[in-house]
Amino acid sequence: MEEKPRRLGGGQSRCPCCGLLQDRVATLQQDWGLLEPGMNPLAHTVPAEYRWIELSDGRVTVYGVCPPDQFQRCRIEHRLACPAQPLPDLWRWLTSLRGENARKVEQRDDPKPPPPSEEWPDAG
Repeated sequence: MEEKPRRLGGGQSRCPCCGLLQDRVATLQQDWGLLEPGMNPLAHTVPAEYRWIELSDGRVTVYGVCPPDQFQRCRIEHRLACPAQPLPDLWRWLTSLRGENARKVEQRDDPKPPPPSEEWPDAG
């Protein structure tokens, strides 16, 4: 067999709590982080212990440097934005993100509206 051994790759998976997608990203510690997709806030707006920085090789690590560069972007764990997990109000923008994710879950679960009827009812 000349094939290289296959390694588990990143990708996305559904959160078992809310059902929304979360990014599965390798960390420097040979583990996986489950991060909020499409969310890259400025690092100085996120407390150091919650700040994940993407490295050039695609892995992530917690970035505790304070204060970070004013233009540095970071990632956050999905569990912080998950609308199904009770968390304190850590940051105002995070509360907004959790609310938006809750709306996504509701929209996904709501049945589709019935198709419009062919005729309009007589409204007088």
